[in-house]
Amino acid sequence: MPKSQTTRNVPQLANIENVAIAHCAIIMVGLPARGKTYMAKKLARYLNWIGIETKVFNVGEYRRRAATNYKSIAEFFDPNNHEALAIRDKCATDALEDMCQWLEKSGEVGVYDATNARRSSRKKIRDYLLEHNFKTFFVESYCQDSSIVEANIREVKISSPDYENMDRDKAIEDFKNRIKHYEIDYETLDETLDRELSYIKIIDQGERYLVNKVQGHIESRVVYYLMNIHVLPRTIYLTRHGESDMNLCGRIGGDGDLSANGRKFAEALTRYVESENIPHLRVWTSLMKRTIQTAAGITAVKEHWKALNEIDAGVCEGMTYEEIHERYPEEFALRDADKYHYRYPGGESYQDLVARLEPVIMELERQENVMVVCHQAVGRCLLAYFLDKEQENLPYLEVPLHTIIKLTPVAYGCKVEFIPLNIKAVNTHRPRPPSISLDRTAMEALATIPAHE
Repeated sequence: MPKSQTTRNVPQLANIENVAIAHCAIIMVGLPARGKTYMAKKLARYLNWIGIETKVFNVGEYRRRAATNYKSIAEFFDPNNHEALAIRDKCATDALEDMCQWLEKSGEVGVYDATNARRSSRKKIRDYLLEHNFKTFFVESYCQDSSIVEANIREVKISSPDYENMDRDKAIEDFKNRIKHYEIDYETLDETLDRELSYIKIIDQGERYLVNKVQGHIESRVVYYLMNIHVLPRTIYLTRHGESDMNLCGRIGGDGDLSANGRKFAEALTRYVESENIPHLRVWTSLMKRTIQTAAGITAVKEHWKALNEIDAGVCEGMTYEEIHERYPEEFALRDADKYHYRYPGGESYQDLVARLEPVIMELERQENVMVVCHQAVGRCLLAYFLDKEQENLPYLEVPLHTIIKLTPVAYGCKVEFIPLNIKAVNTHRPRPPSISLDRTAMEALATIPAHE
């Protein structure tokens, strides 16, 4: 194997639904413009993706609804403004109570997103949560690098709803004054004073970490994730392999070769990469021939991941949907009834696939520019992570052949762009069928099967 190519065979993490989850509250800590909300939203997206029901409770959103009369946001955060202080305290309390109610009803992890600047206020929050029998874990973003803070203010904060229709320079000045108000009372997490707390302190956006008393599965998962993410500008390119001979026949799985049009797509993909001149690009494929053939012409460091192999269809590997329905009609209906959790006999479910892909996501979060040449089910799982899609909808996301999906992380989400390379290919997408009943007719069961040879 050439030096520029490596094979990745990573261990599979435990299936999250086989782990007992203790209800947990994650408390964000940090001055404004330190990336707390970015981390909170990203963390919630990750935990939901692996099957832990998570929700962010952002105190700022409560405050915006409660305080519409203040033209200067900095004035609202002046510690001498007693009227505003009362509003802020009520908003913080309302968000905390709402989070507890949600956790008591159905939630597993609540993320309390606020500055939580004072040690005394953090103690009150922790005591309140302990009274409700919720575990607490603190996440502080501590940053003294003025260039990072300045960039965050200019790129994220002044475009927030607080500064809508305000002059840019005035907005920047107002936000900096707001930070100064918080700095008066701010108390960072301390190794000695806070030694009884469970927490991670992220210093200067990941230059250093301080981790204390991590106890339990959730905290371990959170620490593992937060120590892998970064905020550097980068782009992720998702694309399926070129059309294969098995795609032409409507057969699922297998390890087929590219069709004539699939080979044309491989050539077009190579030209696209050359024209984009993407710095430090890495190309990842599965171990299957059709992805390796698709990426063969691209000049870049390549890695081949077993974790990127297509979903294992077990006894149904290499069959058409019509053949599966004829031979295993009950299995065919059961899969339509719950496509995310259904596991092929001797094979995998989408839920299994998400667990298999978690190490891929962790490594993607650590990288700069990456092109992932993968398969339909794998592409759906990766796309669902970046676009924060629910489990129910994940198996029906459209990931068409001969199309590049360009993902660019932005402030609180991900910008997505579909780029077709205009090479003819069959359609392999099967929408939800009109009926999922076990006693449905064959016509109803096969109604959404894509056309094939």
